[in-house]
Amino acid sequence: MPDYLKIIIAIATTLMGALPIAFTLGVSHRKRTAEKEIGSAEEEARKILNDALKGAETKMREALVEAKDEIHKQRIEYDREVKERRLETQKQERRLQQKEEAFDRRSEALEKKEEGLTAKLAEAENARNEAERIKRGQIEMLERISRFTEEEAKALLIKNLESEVTHEAAMKLKEIELRTKDESDRLAREIISAAIQKCAADHVSEATVSVVPLPNDEMKGRIIGREGRNIRTLEVMTGVDLIIDDTPEAITLSCFDPVRRETARLALEKLIADGRIHPARIEEMVEKSRREVEVVIKQEGERATFDTGVHGLHPELIKLLGRLRYRTSYGQNVLKHAIEVSHLAGIMASELGVDVMLAKRAGLLHDIGKAADHEVEGSHVNIGVDLARKYRENSDVLHAIQAHHGDVDPKTVEACLVQASDAISAARPGARRENLENYIKRLEKLEEVANGFNGVERSFAVQAGREIRIMVKPEHISDDQMVLLARELAVKIEQDLEYPGQIKVHMIRETRHIDYAK
Repeated sequence: MPDYLKIIIAIATTLMGALPIAFTLGVSHRKRTAEKEIGSAEEEARKILNDALKGAETKMREALVEAKDEIHKQRIEYDREVKERRLETQKQERRLQQKEEAFDRRSEALEKKEEGLTAKLAEAENARNEAERIKRGQIEMLERISRFTEEEAKALLIKNLESEVTHEAAMKLKEIELRTKDESDRLAREIISAAIQKCAADHVSEATVSVVPLPNDEMKGRIIGREGRNIRTLEVMTGVDLIIDDTPEAITLSCFDPVRRETARLALEKLIADGRIHPARIEEMVEKSRREVEVVIKQEGERATFDTGVHGLHPELIKLLGRLRYRTSYGQNVLKHAIEVSHLAGIMASELGVDVMLAKRAGLLHDIGKAADHEVEGSHVNIGVDLARKYRENSDVLHAIQAHHGDVDPKTVEACLVQASDAISAARPGARRENLENYIKRLEKLEEVANGFNGVERSFAVQAGREIRIMVKPEHISDDQMVLLARELAVKIEQDLEYPGQIKVHMIRETRHIDYAK
């Protein structure tokens, strides 16, 4: 074995022997040190415990003192609150006692009042019974004196009151009507007279001529042509019937469309002046006349808008206005009538302070439907409204057109003015010619409406239907009832009849007594 190994083994053996001894010595030393530390710690703990006990006793005493002080304060506060509540309770008790006393006093007073009222009610009942007894006695006495029963007396009194009330109502109605009529007539006369003075128009209206004069009767044969080819060509090209009869040196043109009739008239006049009458020449002249009529129509429409100062119309509306140049109504030229209505409506609108241009525009277009009423189904009012709507006229113009014959109630002042202007233009002397048969029927209808009222003996339409004179039965209708009857008849006429202007209702009550001296 090497020496160094031996040395190492020896050292290790020595160390292993010394380790237990060292461990034992270390443990003993540590034990002694720990016992010393434990002793000092116990001593320290005893000191800390003693100090803590002393501090706790001190704090306990202080807490007891504070608790006693707090309890004392709380007791004082509680005593104070109890005292205040006791005082408040005493006050409430006194208040309740006062209220109870007041309630008792009021109850006693109410009982006394109730007793007094009961006594008064009894007295009132006795007085009422006594009054009823006296009233019955008086009624019986009055019945004996007047020889009327109570019901008969009531009926007589009511009858007298009705008579008085009827008289009062009739007089009041008459007074109101007279006052209103005077004021409205005065204002209407001023406005209408001012409008008519500013709008001068011919009294005799034009009529579309449909007769073409001939230089001689030989021209009739030339117009007819060989086997009627000339007249047939002319009729086919124009849509107009040529009436060639025994009338010397004249040919009558017949057609429902006035524009076509005018075209045929111009073409025929050109052919007569030219002298060359054959189918080809007829076609040429008809086409030339048609262009001339279209030019005239446009010029007439533009002239109407210029004369009335109405601008911004659609070109088609202007052409339709020009077509009215060849249209008549009861002999009155419709274009002149439209221009006149436009002027009248504008003047009256100016007097009333409303929209002048709207009134003139609506007046100019109010009969525009008559330009196409031969071509479209329906009345000229509906046709006019459709045309104006088609060419984008405003709603006020449409309403005025629709209301100018009373198809709808006028809702604007301008519509009323157009309606009144139309009536003025149509009703002035010489403006229109009315069919005799329609005129007679209107007068008969007027008399029939008047005769339909109770108490009417007979009636007469006079002044061309502008006045109705009514004879009443004097034994059935009194003077006061005549006022009411006249008003009822006027309302009935307004509802049932259509007429231009106004109708005067003239009531006549006549009593005659005849005797003979012998």
